[in-house]
Amino acid sequence: MDPTHDVDGPLGPEPVVTLVVAMRNERDHIEACLRSILDQDYPADRIEILVFDGGSTDGSRDVAERVLTDRPRAAVIENPRRIQAAAWNSGIDRASGDVIGIVSGHATLGRGYVRAAIDTLRRTGATMVGGPVRAIGEGIVAEAVALAVSTPFGVGGARFRYLDEEEEVDTVFMGLCRRDVYRRFPFDEEMVRNQDDELSYRILDDGGRIVCNPRIESSYRSRPTLATLWAQYFDYGFWKVRVIQKHPQQARIRHLVPAMLVAGLASTAVAARLWPPAAVAPMGYLAAVAVASVVAGGRRSPTIVPILALVYPILHLAYGLGFITGLIRHRRWPPGSRRSVLTALAGRTRHVGWRGRPADR
Repeated sequence: MDPTHDVDGPLGPEPVVTLVVAMRNERDHIEACLRSILDQDYPADRIEILVFDGGSTDGSRDVAERVLTDRPRAAVIENPRRIQAAAWNSGIDRASGDVIGIVSGHATLGRGYVRAAIDTLRRTGATMVGGPVRAIGEGIVAEAVALAVSTPFGVGGARFRYLDEEEEVDTVFMGLCRRDVYRRFPFDEEMVRNQDDELSYRILDDGGRIVCNPRIESSYRSRPTLATLWAQYFDYGFWKVRVIQKHPQQARIRHLVPAMLVAGLASTAVAARLWPPAAVAPMGYLAAVAVASVVAGGRRSPTIVPILALVYPILHLAYGLGFITGLIRHRRWPPGSRRSVLTALAGRTRHVGWRGRPADR
């Protein structure tokens, strides 16, 4: 048997790596994504590329097929369920690699991405590895978004978004695992968003370790408009409720902060009509936004500062409103039980565990 295919034993020097790319209407980004995979400083015959297209209508599939023409171990496949979790599960089922990595069609990989991931898996013995999110943007709004999501003020304790040294984290961007790990932990296809977040928590619940190494370099294109940014972070907040309900052991009070901010601003706005000094609280938040915008944007260009002053509140308020909406929509879990996400956050004394169904095949 080829030792590099001995999944239960040590990884060989250059194990086969399957990269599963999920895309839908990514015409503007998919070519750069795939060419960054083709340009890896890793033997081409040791990389399998599986692209799952969720019914693109903008010609993305044609672009992907053209870029991968005559490439060995590469295929473009239909994803009838359209969502990323379904694409990644299909890729995990089909993968022949000893190591599997998930890739977003919005991302581009650094040339040493695969080699650094293999080295980190082997050296640390981690269950999953990945790199930090390095957001980039085209245009002033996307640039401001990329900058904001790379700062603690913008994304709080999500350290995988801005750390500069290798460390253990609770989730990573585009995780890479040995094949047997992904086979034991398929993506939960209920999760339209936060599916990688939820899978990471299942790994942690099982006693696994997740390591983020900045040498596993990639970049991700930020949302180009404030409206699409709002929709993205509203969804993140909404689906975070389901993640916490399924994994109360991983819940942290910081997950409530955006919702508390929304509730606090709303209540003080009402109170200020009866007692004007109550307006100090929202003014304090706006002052913090202004300072953070100047600190983050001043080193770039003064023109980006006012855009940042809009982006930061969108990150916080959209996520908070999405979380509150999720609390209302998913008041009880499992259905009919008395357990709520607030119970999980308050106590975390009894581990509910994962009750998600296996992915549909």
